[in-house]
Amino acid sequence: MKAKKAFTLVELLVVIAIIALLMSILMPALARVRKQAKAVICQTNLKQLGACFAMYTDSHDGKFMGGWTDPPVTDNTDYWMEALRAYYGEEGDVRCCAAAKKPNSEVTGSQWTARDPLVAWGVFGFDTDQEIGEPYSGWGFATVGDYGSFGMNGYCCNPPREAGEFQGHPPEWNWRVANVGGATNIPLMMDNQWIDGWPQHVDTPPQYDGEYGGDNIDHMSRFCNNRHDGFVNAVFLDYTVRKVGLKEMWTLKWHRKFDINGPWTITGGVQSSDWPEWMQGFKDF
Repeated sequence: MKAKKAFTLVELLVVIAIIALLMSILMPALARVRKQAKAVICQTNLKQLGACFAMYTDSHDGKFMGGWTDPPVTDNTDYWMEALRAYYGEEGDVRCCAAAKKPNSEVTGSQWTARDPLVAWGVFGFDTDQEIGEPYSGWGFATVGDYGSFGMNGYCCNPPREAGEFQGHPPEWNWRVANVGGATNIPLMMDNQWIDGWPQHVDTPPQYDGEYGGDNIDHMSRFCNNRHDGFVNAVFLDYTVRKVGLKEMWTLKWHRKFDINGPWTITGGVQSSDWPEWMQGFKDF
């Protein structure tokens, strides 16, 4: 009788070893592809929101929405999520970076920011009896059901001329209209832990990835999150979309008085060793 042919134990172990070796080679490549895909989706969403801003300003004499002011507005249509809704519809994911889609309320049970670069803000009003789409009770800018992980440059708004300073930021610093010189270096919207921010050129870099800028200080930290390997994505005032280095943020023209050669730029004399340890390896600007 002929013996049945079969794989030996050694042959099986060799095949398993080869498969394991191939997997170890392919898995990092697949992880990079997934990251790249998320970055592309993120830029696509920002491009769509940029188009929404363009349509909004075209319909409002070139001007932005009112934004936050002192005293605060009480109409949520003065803020970007509601003001642009007629243009982007009810699809909430357009407000999200693909790398940060899970709302904070699902992570921590709170709608407030989780101090995590990969967690979205919201869902606003998740713990109330209000209906989705209603203005969130007590907040003039929020709508029940909203969530997202992009935030706008708070200086791109058109508050009333009689409005006072908001958190120390005088309204004359604002970009009230979209058609201004140097628009290619003026951020409009970017990856963010919160719905907005008012960065200053003297803002201190976050001491760790995900540190959140408070109400009156270091708002750059809200935007400075490592979502795309040392970069974030942004749409600018000319409605172009590109990635921005985390250190590059201090070279952008956030408002009319922002010093793009401030102390956290190469021109201003910063050294790589001056940055927090987690940022030291990123590209200098």
